[in-house]
Amino acid sequence: MEAKELRELSDQELAVKERELKETVFRFRLRRGTNQLDNPAALAQARRDIARIKTIQAERTKRQEQVA
Repeated sequence: MEAKELRELSDQELAVKERELKETVFRFRLRRGTNQLDNPAALAQARRDIARIKTIQAERTKRQEQVA
C-alpha cells in the first residue's frame, strides 16, 4: 500500500489494518520456517506497510500534541 492511501484512512481503520498486517507477517514467518513461503518479498512488503502505518500514526499524534 502507498502512504497516500494509508493517510486517507481514519485512526481506527489504520489500527485495524496494522493488526491484519501483523497477523499476516506472523503467518508468513511460520511458512518461511517450514519452507512453504511462495513469495519471500511479500513478507518484506507487509513489514514495510506496518512501518508506514506506524509512521503515519506518529505524525498524527505529534500534530495533535502541537495543536493542544
